[in-house]
Amino acid sequence: MTSQAAEDQVPDVVEPFTLGPTWKRGPDGRFLLPEYTLGWHALAWTKTYLQHYVGRPWQYTPEQARLTLWWYALDPVTNRFLWRDGVIQRLKGHGKDPLGASWSGFEFVGPCRPSGQVADEGNEWGIPEGQPLGAQHPAAWVQIAAVSQDQTRSTMTLFPGMFSKRAIEEYRIDLGKEIIYADKGRARIEAVTSSPRAMEGGRPTFVLLNETHHWVDSNQGHEMAAVIERNSTKSADGMSRTLALTNAYEPGEDSVAERTREAFESVEAGRVTDVGLFYDSLEAPAEAKLTEAWIEPTLRAVRGDSTWLDIERLKASILDVRNPASRSRRFWFNQITAAEDAYLAPFEWDACPHEGIQLESGDELVLFFDGSKSDDATGLVGCRMSDGHLHTFGVWQRPANWPDSTPWRVPRDQVDGVVDSVFATYKPLAFFADPGAGYDDADGERYWDGYVDSWAQRFGKRLKLKAVASGHGQHAVMWDMGDRRRQQTFTEAVDRFYRDVLERQLTHDGHKVLRQHVANARRRTNAWGYTIGKEHRESARKVDLAVCAIGARMLRRMVMNSTTWSKRTTARGKGRVVVLR
Repeated sequence: MTSQAAEDQVPDVVEPFTLGPTWKRGPDGRFLLPEYTLGWHALAWTKTYLQHYVGRPWQYTPEQARLTLWWYALDPVTNRFLWRDGVIQRLKGHGKDPLGASWSGFEFVGPCRPSGQVADEGNEWGIPEGQPLGAQHPAAWVQIAAVSQDQTRSTMTLFPGMFSKRAIEEYRIDLGKEIIYADKGRARIEAVTSSPRAMEGGRPTFVLLNETHHWVDSNQGHEMAAVIERNSTKSADGMSRTLALTNAYEPGEDSVAERTREAFESVEAGRVTDVGLFYDSLEAPAEAKLTEAWIEPTLRAVRGDSTWLDIERLKASILDVRNPASRSRRFWFNQITAAEDAYLAPFEWDACPHEGIQLESGDELVLFFDGSKSDDATGLVGCRMSDGHLHTFGVWQRPANWPDSTPWRVPRDQVDGVVDSVFATYKPLAFFADPGAGYDDADGERYWDGYVDSWAQRFGKRLKLKAVASGHGQHAVMWDMGDRRRQQTFTEAVDRFYRDVLERQLTHDGHKVLRQHVANARRRTNAWGYTIGKEHRESARKVDLAVCAIGARMLRRMVMNSTTWSKRTTARGKGRVVVLR
């Protein structure tokens, strides 16, 4: 088989990458549904009062119906919504606007708030018995928000044809171009694109944020999002919510969509508190390629139930050499592609095997530590000698919600405890630690020097490769990357690591923060080639765990090519092993 044929081999069914409860399945293979949700009433009401066009009642696709059930899920004890705000991320043309418009119509005049009653058997709506019934909001105020009038128009123009004649008559709907009223002005839908200052102080009951991948600093997108969040938070009943619709954003633009995705991933990584963010996305898998063999099955997977999308037309656009590959991946594969100077794209990292691979007690491994005092992250990553598998033992960085007025320091005792635990459980053959540049306020020494010295004293005799083996400054663990020779060694490791990822010659534990740090890393040229760094010096997007991962793989190769390892393998009758991975 030629290499091109191998490249174009596709599985019979391309499985998309998914986020959100909408895509979770039970043991029987069926999609899971929430136990208690106002969504059943939403499905029944929209079918009764909304229409696709005259004579055709509103009907959700199965995917849209599941989204509706999950978005309106309630806590059965408190009778409050599970989600405070949400994001739906899909490929271009998926039908996000009609879905958002239908929920906006439900919030406008439908039974969108829990009434405290439940459906009985044989109820008029056909709602499953025991599920909650809703009640109309007495003063609904729905906003369709965007940073330009064109963006709101795509949703607002749907309403005149969406409300059925019955809905218009029963709810006394007055259809306007920018404001729609009902019940003699007690309820309204309005388009908002004004300045954040003009929006401050409102009390909307539901806000639809359209195309948040375009909301950036230059068009006051972040200020708009902040005002909307504050206005919704102070709603009288505490039930006002916001929903963002977005395509895959372009990394590095610092859009509202980008910040929201990063917040969601931070929750998933356990770094910050879950505050009720509903995030639902259907994306191409990491291994999907922009080749003729891959495009069609991948698009079928990513479009979900949006069968109205013309696969052949999209395929032609992707194959058109005038369209950049990164744009095709964002628009049609719904993948968040890397910035131009990015080290690795998230989907490239995800394509490396990372499920079901675990360390075993007693495994031989190497450790790389990157220290910081407060601003950057501190990390510890191990690499197993037998197969090069990466495992994250710990990462310590300032929590995203930590108050600016309160100093934060990396908890050194906690880190020291993790190091102790690793040495008690596994067999580290080498341990390199870069202490970083931060200084201890108490004694004027570098923040980590004392601990690194202590690790060398406690574990140095067990290590087969020393950080500084002989001569001036001999040390078993200290590996200060400020040294030019070490910078050159690490630069070579950066390139090797990159090729290993692209060639799928690397496995990792799927750690969420490590994934974030790899995605944050940017290429930075130096005298020997290129290394990695943050997007800029003051950036809050950390890369330290990526440094640890690269360092751990580098250290494994150093051990494998050392005299100590050569003598051991020769004694076993295997000769010297030079590891290329």
